Amino acid sequence: MYKVFLAGGIASGKSTVARILEGLGASRIDLDQVSRSVLSPRSDCSAAVAKAFGEDLVNPTTGEINRALLAKRAFATSEGGARLEAIELPFISETLAHALAKEERSGAAPVCVVEVPLLDRVEAMLSQVDEVLSVVAPLDVRRVRAQGRGMDAADFDRRVALQPSDEYLRSHADVVFENAGDEKGLAAQVRAWWDSREREGWVRRAARGCGVCR
Repeated sequence: MYKVFLAGGIASGKSTVARILEGLGASRIDLDQVSRSVLSPRSDCSAAVAKAFGEDLVNPTTGEINRALLAKRAFATSEGGARLEAIELPFISETLAHALAKEERSGAAPVCVVEVPLLDRVEAMLSQVDEVLSVVAPLDVRRVRAQGRGMDAADFDRRVALQPSDEYLRSHADVVFENAGDEKGLAAQVRAWWDSREREGWVRRAARGCGVCR
């Protein structure tokens, strides 16, 4: 099974690309959901987080972590955020590896696409995939799209500031989908990528290099 990371900033079109790939026959994993799952009640990750940030984070009845309180404590300082990330990432990486292995065993799809919200946070996981795809779009276009979905412009700018830049995404991707236009144009790029890899038999390339689909 061919495995890819799909990255992109808010309102770039990442979810649209994932949906198109799924329609072409790919299976789909959302790394956000994987990240949430590692903090399931009474998990090893939850125990480690509680030890680091306070046992009172854990509901004694359900074993659930108070995520709002955890965020308040962890992200009060950059050091706290880094500490939480250092605890969670090994668990996320292991859980993702199991999820990919499960997809491969099922044989249900030739490709598995993993939606990655913050590519710069998961560089250590790149060895788990065959290719990195990024979706980029001009900032002003993304802002208009986000506002069209009801997001406040200030909230959009705040979120963008916390995400990897398009320059970063371009430099760390094997293929970049340009999404300044409509969905039809984006779909054509995705289909061209799919057809190319299908012709090659979904074989991992010996050397990965950045390419751009236009």
